Amino acid sequence: MAVEFTPSPSRSLGVEVELGIVDRATGELVPASTEIIDELMTQHPGLDEHPRAKHELFLSTIEVITGVCDTPAEAHADLSATVAEINGVLAPRGLALMGGGVHPFADPKTLQRSPSERYDALVERIQWPARRLQIHGVHFHVGVGGKERAIQIMNSLMDYLPHFVALSAASPFWEGEDTGLASVRTKIFEAMPTAGLPSHFADWAAFEQFIESMIATNSIGSIREIWWDIRPHVLYGTLEFRMCDGMATLREVIALSALAQCLVEYLDAAYEADRPPPQAVGWVVRENKWRAARFGLDAALVSADGSTRPIRGDIDRLLTDLSATAVSLGCATQLEWVREILDNGASYERQRAVIERGGSLGDVVNLLVSEFRGDGIAHD
Repeated sequence: MAVEFTPSPSRSLGVEVELGIVDRATGELVPASTEIIDELMTQHPGLDEHPRAKHELFLSTIEVITGVCDTPAEAHADLSATVAEINGVLAPRGLALMGGGVHPFADPKTLQRSPSERYDALVERIQWPARRLQIHGVHFHVGVGGKERAIQIMNSLMDYLPHFVALSAASPFWEGEDTGLASVRTKIFEAMPTAGLPSHFADWAAFEQFIESMIATNSIGSIREIWWDIRPHVLYGTLEFRMCDGMATLREVIALSALAQCLVEYLDAAYEADRPPPQAVGWVVRENKWRAARFGLDAALVSADGSTRPIRGDIDRLLTDLSATAVSLGCATQLEWVREILDNGASYERQRAVIERGGSLGDVVNLLVSEFRGDGIAHD
């Protein structure tokens, strides 16, 4: 079957951020997204839905999205404006937004699902893996000029997938326990049937054949049910990065949006110059993603020759390699924010530090609320 891809005319950027709604007093998740969005809609008369605030699977989650942006700075302003609008509705109710990949002590069995035929059908078909999706993620859309190039860049991005997992890792706790992982959200989401690592495709025709087979065998209802870590989004003409945990601050979100945009531009230029990068080896990609989810920024990445290298050094070299690209795209400042994560620790480290100081998981929620509200890392 033909799968149409709408090319993006520029290196456009879109960002989607999933956030928890919590009670400021108890730190517990609150199923309030419908009433919040309904009140927000009073400020947008004549529209059928809010342009930037959306429902997710559970009523305790609200998704904030940007329009089509040119730069990470524009995306930051877009997200910040919507968050400010939401906060104006949450504050009088004693509620707040919480970043991070999961709520650290919520029980997924207690969460209320958003009323939606699509969500009902999804849970009915997938069952337990879908019922426990008490997770929050961040997605980046980066524009690509053609379908064949989208497949080429997607294949090459597999080498960089663990870097995004480690930098965004923000979910060390699950149902009240320390999992020992930097990102438990990664492993929870991988239980979904079409989540996780994408397959390697030789070209767009091979991708079309895959989609045709998945639909013909009733494995998926539509291409929208392919939830890979990186996937072509055929309607938007983008590559969608889906591997990241929900992050504690918008500043961290924007830092990784700059990394995503620069990487796509960098790899596109390599293919345009007929200098394609080496293709990642499958077992290496899988092992390195696991190491990033387990050890975060302390991971030692493996190479196909059996050697290892610290992921922090890899990220530092990558930022240097992308510096000229960042200048050309107008996001050099935002790309440098990635170094702040290396210097100050990723969210999973900051969350664990609360417990190490004698705090509770309620204090971890307070940290996540505080950091998101201030859009910066909280310091002692």
